[in-house]
Amino acid sequence: MVEQQEASDDAVMTRIGQAIMLLHGGDREEARNRFGALWSELGADGDALHRCTLAHYMADTQDDPGDELAWDLRALTAADGLRAAEGPGGGEGPGGARAEEHRDTPAVRAFYPSLHLNLAADYLKLQRPESARIHLQRARAAAVSLADDGYGGGVRAAIDRLELRMREE
Repeated sequence: MVEQQEASDDAVMTRIGQAIMLLHGGDREEARNRFGALWSELGADGDALHRCTLAHYMADTQDDPGDELAWDLRALTAADGLRAAEGPGGGEGPGGARAEEHRDTPAVRAFYPSLHLNLAADYLKLQRPESARIHLQRARAAAVSLADDGYGGGVRAAIDRLELRMREE
């Protein structure tokens, strides 16, 4: 039973990855369609990592800044849902067993700097600089937990670029 669940989880991540490849290849509409279908399949009770990843990338397929913000907020909500399930003490309390067993909790935590960075950029596009500053500060604070690798360095550089852009405006 556990092996079936893991295979199912891997299939969902494979499908998300395929849609991400379409997005990065320039086919935003098809990526948006696939993400939308997956979102419907996952539902509100779907795996937090899947919902977080999917919403994070679905935001990048949006043409309207308000829609982009809505998807980035869904991604943050999914990540927060897993964190809340951990409860105080890292896995105790209601829902803690689920989070304790969830092998992807560190992956969701690694999303936080990027999630807040995207929200800061969204709020800046919507001319809400105070909200943008709040999320930029949260992105910088969360980035301290990132490794000194390509991903971590890229996120920190993007935070620096957005901060510089905000100072210039």
